[in-house]
Amino acid sequence: MSLNIKGIAASSGIAIAKAYRLENPELTIEKKSIADAGAEIARLEAALDIAKTELAAIKDHAYAELGADKAAIFEAHLLVLNDPELVNPVKDKVTNEHVNAEYAMNEVATMFVNLFEGMDNEYMKERAADIRDVTKRVLAHLLGVNFSNPSTITEEVIIIAEDLTPSDTAQLNRTYAKGFTTDIGGRTSHSAIMARSMEIPAVVGTKVVMEKIQNGDLVIVDGLDGEVIVNPSEDVLHAYEEKKAKFEAQKTEWAKLKNEATVTSDGIHVELVANIGTPKDVKGVQDNGGEGVGLYRTEFLYMGRDNLPTEEEQFEAYKTVLENMEGKPVVVRTLDIGGDKELPYLHLPKEMNPFLGYRAIRLCLEEQEIFRTQLRALLRASVYGNLKIMFPMIATLDEFRQAKAILLEEKAKLVANGTTVSADIEVGMMVEIPASAVLADQFAKEVDFFSIGTNDLIQYTMAADRMNERVSYLYQPYNPAILRLVKMVIDAAHKEGKWAGMCGEMAGDPLAIPLLIGLGLDEFSMSATSILPARTQIHKLSKAQMEKLAQKALNMSTAEEVVELVKSMS
Repeated sequence: MSLNIKGIAASSGIAIAKAYRLENPELTIEKKSIADAGAEIARLEAALDIAKTELAAIKDHAYAELGADKAAIFEAHLLVLNDPELVNPVKDKVTNEHVNAEYAMNEVATMFVNLFEGMDNEYMKERAADIRDVTKRVLAHLLGVNFSNPSTITEEVIIIAEDLTPSDTAQLNRTYAKGFTTDIGGRTSHSAIMARSMEIPAVVGTKVVMEKIQNGDLVIVDGLDGEVIVNPSEDVLHAYEEKKAKFEAQKTEWAKLKNEATVTSDGIHVELVANIGTPKDVKGVQDNGGEGVGLYRTEFLYMGRDNLPTEEEQFEAYKTVLENMEGKPVVVRTLDIGGDKELPYLHLPKEMNPFLGYRAIRLCLEEQEIFRTQLRALLRASVYGNLKIMFPMIATLDEFRQAKAILLEEKAKLVANGTTVSADIEVGMMVEIPASAVLADQFAKEVDFFSIGTNDLIQYTMAADRMNERVSYLYQPYNPAILRLVKMVIDAAHKEGKWAGMCGEMAGDPLAIPLLIGLGLDEFSMSATSILPARTQIHKLSKAQMEKLAQKALNMSTAEEVVELVKSMS
């Protein structure tokens, strides 16, 4: 009998294949008394070593297939296994309580998992999944149980799982794993992000696929609308085969625009550029017809390791991106650490509210050696392409002036030492804080450009943590208050002859694009795979008509009214 299951659309596309249940064996942990604690600790260390070797191999595979930012997940997993805060309590428990290693490991791991899962923060909850994934691997080796290995699949299947761990996802062979669906997870979970990178259709958070789907069932994963259909009727199967063919044809049509300029129907050009995290991501920008890089998130250079990257490492990364972009603009955001992105090796104090705390430019102005090292690397790389530098989380004019002064000091030192530096580096700022949006007319006199970071701008304006499900209804990109702030920034830039871009999720949102065209946004920075659909959409929009649409939206009272207005246009 056919069955429809609703979930969260995590990765676009339609996949149709037989079900393959990915079930890791239950690990039965028994408490045992041991006489020789030294021997038990040696057994623990052997299991840790095997797990580290496996994770290193998975990391190398992820690097080759998915890029450095995805491989960094497994670097972080290796750090967990090397973390004395996890390992030492296990050893202490073995020594002091004379219990077996697997019992001690399970007790300590469960304590950490419960701690993180109890936090009202999606990022920290995902760290709980990391600890569970890593320690389960060690426990399996201690118990002599074989882990399932998705890389051994040799026929086309839909993966069915309670959850896909990052290591499971990284081992999927795209030739055979046509899609996946899970009971738990969200759009920001590691598996969802990796599925989008691999372009594997995925539906997550269904709650019931493991209960309802058996091996061999015919399954349709609709990653466009977030639906899973089990054992469909002939008519339903035919309809989804048509929907899949239509989506593939749509992708082919989008690809024809790869080398086209992004122009509205009445001849106004805007730039469609990409957000990237590593040099390997440049290929995606090129393959999808990106006109530049609108946001290079440099923090990936600092994450998944146990020390700061050297100036030389950074220089090579920036140089590679600039060279490969062949003169197209590359906007590099200086280090944006803090909030949901931590660097354990900096040993920063814990904060009650890290999103409003010591992060981004605030940290860089205080930890100046870290900041200056990055700026030197950027300045040295500037001669290899079209570099633009922007500072994140600017709240006051003084912060921008301080950051720019440090940049100019480092530039003067390099030039004095005979190092060639580009003469025309634009220096701008992200607008993420309502205060800087409201004062944009003053900032515009001193910056070369603005890039609006809507992810944070929305959460700060609405006083609603975007990771908190209880207040997710307040994360409203189309709220007239947000649209008015965006307009203030764009108008302030244009008045001073400067340009304004946007690098938050909103820039690639099909519902927001007509409004942003009408508000006069010059540059839209988005995930590379969103560029061609956005270009197709913009070609059909008239700037003059969108200006009228935006003016109506600005005068509305609610986000719902704005959404209805945009939908009524199509």
